[in-house]
Amino acid sequence: MHTEPEHPEPASPATPTEPRPDPATTRADDRAARRAVTVFPLLVLAAGAAGMIAPGTFSGWGTDVPYLLGVVMFCMGLTMTPLDFRGVAKRPWAVGLGLVAHYVIMPGLGWLIAHALGLSPQLAAGVILVGCAPSGTASNVVTYLARGDVALSVSVATVSTVLAPLLTPPLTLLLAGEFLPVDASAMVTDILKTVLLPVLGGLVIRFLFGRYLGRVLGVLPWLSALTVSVIVAVVVAGSAEAIKSAAALVLLAVVLHNGLGLALGYGAGALARLGKPSARAMAFEVGMQNSGLAASLATAHFSPLAALPSAIFSVWHNVSGAVVAAWMARRRP
Repeated sequence: MHTEPEHPEPASPATPTEPRPDPATTRADDRAARRAVTVFPLLVLAAGAAGMIAPGTFSGWGTDVPYLLGVVMFCMGLTMTPLDFRGVAKRPWAVGLGLVAHYVIMPGLGWLIAHALGLSPQLAAGVILVGCAPSGTASNVVTYLARGDVALSVSVATVSTVLAPLLTPPLTLLLAGEFLPVDASAMVTDILKTVLLPVLGGLVIRFLFGRYLGRVLGVLPWLSALTVSVIVAVVVAGSAEAIKSAAALVLLAVVLHNGLGLALGYGAGALARLGKPSARAMAFEVGMQNSGLAASLATAHFSPLAALPSAIFSVWHNVSGAVVAAWMARRRP
């Protein structure tokens, strides 16, 4: 759920060339961001319940999941601007550190948790695949609520998404290959089709027709939220029977994965002495994953059961992110 807060670093003092933020605008941004991180988990939770209660309603929808994900990524591309990429050039060290932390910590944690909990091959592959996914689409909104460095958050999320075709498949092959066969080349093709091409398409549309999209941009996060909710409903419906016996164990794996990712992400930023706002951004860029992509890949390459960790992660990481952001916001950097 990529958004563009008007004042990405609210703690920074205004300079003579930078007008002081309008308090009314800041409050409006806060309200919109809080609504997003409150309503989104509720939508996903309701969708999961629908998939569990009436799985037959979503039978045959599994083949539509990649197209639904493409809608989410196209919306993300529409919200991007050249500023997102300019931030990478301005702070390559911080963005590079965030990228390395994301693609080292979360895949490694997924592998460790799968072994520590003795997960079945399908669930183990699913947990690892979540860890190998790029940053979550709501991470920058949560960073904004936490009074973190939104510019850094957006830059890391953008780069991790663009590089996903190069990094997610080989990492999945390396770590999940011992549990299930992984066709990395086919996974590269799927990520290119469902992630990179839609994002680039959105970027092109924004570049060519950006002046006409003003009224549409505010709707995009909600369209993304609804689409991800449908993906979760389809994934849950596909493994409704297995959930009854595995849900508690998968929830434990997801809580550990997300919680340790948030803590270690913050720790990486603190150890690098990036400052508290940047460390907060690092926490969410590491701990929050694009679980929609993981669910799509798990359904296509493994099984609906392997997509279960992604579905639960979709709910949990938004809930935990909102709670941690509220706690951080009370502790001004």
